[in-house]
Amino acid sequence: MMNPVPRAVAASIARPWLTIVAALVLAALALAVVADRFAMTTDTAELISPNVDWRKQERAMETAFPQLRDVMLVMIDGATPEQAEDGATRLATRLAADKAHFRRVSRPDGGDFFGREGLLFGSEKDVRDATSALIEAQPMLGPLAADPSLRGVAGAVATMADGVAAGQVSADRIDKPVRALADAVDGALAGKPRPFSWQTLFGGQGGALAAPTRRLILVQPVLDHGALMPGETAEEAVRQAAGALGLDAAHGVRVQLTGEVPLADEEFATLQENIGLVGAIMLGAMLITLWLATRSARLVAAILATILLGLVITMAIGLLAVGRFNLISIAFIPLFVGLGVDFGIQICVRYNAERASGAAPDAALRQAAAVLGAPLTLAAGAIFLGFGAFLPTEYIGIAELGVIAGLGMVVALALSVTLLPALVIVFRPGAPRGETGFARLAPIDRLLERRRGAVLWTFVAALAASIALLPWVVFDFNPLHLRDPHAPAMRALAELTRDPDRTPNTIDVLAANRADAATLAARLAKLPEVSHVVSLDSFVPEDQPPKLALIQDAALLLDVTINPLDVAPPPADADLVASLGQSAVKLRAAAKGDAAGQDMLRLADAFDRLARASAAKRAAVNALLVRPLGVMLDQMRLALQASPVTRADLPPDLVRDWAAPDGRMRLQVFPAGNSNDNTVIRRFRAAVAGVTPAISGLPVATQAAAGTVAGAFVKAGIIAFLLVSALLFAVLRDLREVAFTLAPVVLSIFLTLGSCVLIGQPINFANIIAFPLLFGVGVAFHIYFVMAWRAGATGLLQSSLARAVLFSALATGTAFGSLWLSRHPGTASMGEILMISLVWTLICALIFEPALLGPPERKRHNEPAPR
Repeated sequence: MMNPVPRAVAASIARPWLTIVAALVLAALALAVVADRFAMTTDTAELISPNVDWRKQERAMETAFPQLRDVMLVMIDGATPEQAEDGATRLATRLAADKAHFRRVSRPDGGDFFGREGLLFGSEKDVRDATSALIEAQPMLGPLAADPSLRGVAGAVATMADGVAAGQVSADRIDKPVRALADAVDGALAGKPRPFSWQTLFGGQGGALAAPTRRLILVQPVLDHGALMPGETAEEAVRQAAGALGLDAAHGVRVQLTGEVPLADEEFATLQENIGLVGAIMLGAMLITLWLATRSARLVAAILATILLGLVITMAIGLLAVGRFNLISIAFIPLFVGLGVDFGIQICVRYNAERASGAAPDAALRQAAAVLGAPLTLAAGAIFLGFGAFLPTEYIGIAELGVIAGLGMVVALALSVTLLPALVIVFRPGAPRGETGFARLAPIDRLLERRRGAVLWTFVAALAASIALLPWVVFDFNPLHLRDPHAPAMRALAELTRDPDRTPNTIDVLAANRADAATLAARLAKLPEVSHVVSLDSFVPEDQPPKLALIQDAALLLDVTINPLDVAPPPADADLVASLGQSAVKLRAAAKGDAAGQDMLRLADAFDRLARASAAKRAAVNALLVRPLGVMLDQMRLALQASPVTRADLPPDLVRDWAAPDGRMRLQVFPAGNSNDNTVIRRFRAAVAGVTPAISGLPVATQAAAGTVAGAFVKAGIIAFLLVSALLFAVLRDLREVAFTLAPVVLSIFLTLGSCVLIGQPINFANIIAFPLLFGVGVAFHIYFVMAWRAGATGLLQSSLARAVLFSALATGTAFGSLWLSRHPGTASMGEILMISLVWTLICALIFEPALLGPPERKRHNEPAPR
């Protein structure tokens, strides 16, 4: 059957303006479709089929506990425990009131329940130590509770000094608060105020019940999946709320965002960060390479116009075919440009070769079509099948990319043999002035022919070495490793993962009922790979009676102390001056020559200087001490109200986090060891999966998704190899020529993988996309050479075909190589792999392929050979 390409070219150059207008009308219609139907989802959950087992388990968990999906974690770090708690309380209240941006707000480590019953979750010794510390602080707590101001602080110090002077109290017992207050006042007077913590002063910094300086808020934001960053508006709402509440570094508080939503948004922000520079370099590299290939600005313009219109048409076809783009399928844009530009270069370089031989423009285009019609059609068909091979896989993102990119190859070929020739006729580029091939490569042609065996054995040795390196190829499908580790959400996550009790690398287990949950929790807790298991029953403290007795005793002793009948009104500035002076006098009277006495004298001097300072300084010190005092007293009052806790006493919101309305229960399993170590997490996931298949969570999704993606590429690779082999055999009718076409492609893939081992570059979710491109470009290049060889061509490296292949590879390589400059680690690694793969593809095409083919046996076919 006659190839349609020559007829299409002839028709387009016969009526060039009609062809151009028709293409513009088609592009306008496509643009209208794009404007009307453009949609893109940034939901990464849609990239993999919902029908795979691990996605079904994930969906079952999210159905039972929908609050686990699309979450944002707000981390509040305070310089003191009071600042962390106060900041978390106020911010959570503000966010909960903002229904426009947040669907749910909870405090997994705070709130009334944990504030009241928190002491019960420690050991009996922890509770005894905590209550003893509060009772020991009673002499100071009483005055502070009755007068929560700088006046009350000075009064409490004066009372303690009187006790020391009378010999009733040892100076060592008051040394710690005296020293802490002296440091605080000295710092404030020096203009370097430091946050003050009463909780640290009274409770110490150690022990299981020590107040934390980090608090968490878990929110479910209102997302816009039609936007590139669905949670951006909600994240900005958190920042604005924190700013309005004064939760910033200037006030000793740091607010960070992390979790599923901020991490995803941050990834796209990183992608956008220097996209202008990357795009400019990509375009510049493409223009330079096209000009070097064709030596004609008009031919470059014709190629670019063809690619641009083809891109718009392909985008419309893609939207009609799959409905909307996803994070993977949108990559059809660089794939279309990278592969589509090859067709344009092939035609224009061959056109120049015919023009250099004296042919008129229309005759040159017809002759180019006669030479390239079959190779271009076969190359487009092979690429189409290669991408289409992903369609039956469970990796929906790449399957949809395959559909769009495959259809794009049809569009690229159609426009390259219609619009491009018409534009060439209209633009009328001049005849080439230099050679259209590489005459200087004639010695290499002869060398490859003369030393053919040595060249082939060299590549065989390289193949063997690459195969030997395969066991060391690293497949790292942890999506977190593709993100910028210095980005804010990733830094926050890294901090969180270092805390074994708060690491996100936990596995959620779905149990059928309460009894099943208890059985599973017991079995999982015995695994050496498991640190501990949290369930709803974990929130019912153990050994409550002795702990409650200790708390109740402390409450009886401290009740009047921390709940005075009368609380003094806020003092006037004159009252502050008087109380500071009186306290300073008593401190000096009680001071002796020991270390404790020196601290008392230092505080006395600080009080005197503060009394002589401005009223604003005294107000500042008053605020410095009083605000954390109020937080500490409120927490103390609540903690001393602890009462017996049964499952029926648990707050409904807490229960809903662990028990579904239908009776199913959730368990959270924590890993033993370094949760940032892939090996640890792999063993952890395998151990938990050995107990129950009903698991989900980050370790499960990460590793299961890796298996799904790797399986999809293996499956698609086998299908593509078989389909392309069948197509090549159907056209070439010669098994040896099919092998000559595919062997270099396979070789370049192995060489690329071997190179990844040598440079230490793992294969990941992003750069694995390089392999379909490698397959498509490789098949196309080798088809060109095989079909030229079977037509009787000799001196392949000297021909215009070699020039077209070289600059096509350079155009694709330089364009994609610019991705290496991206600040997004995943995109940068994709650019790196693409460059490596294209270098090997070019070497295999220009060195291995000619050596493999050898001199043509005879000119058995009617196709004209390239010049």
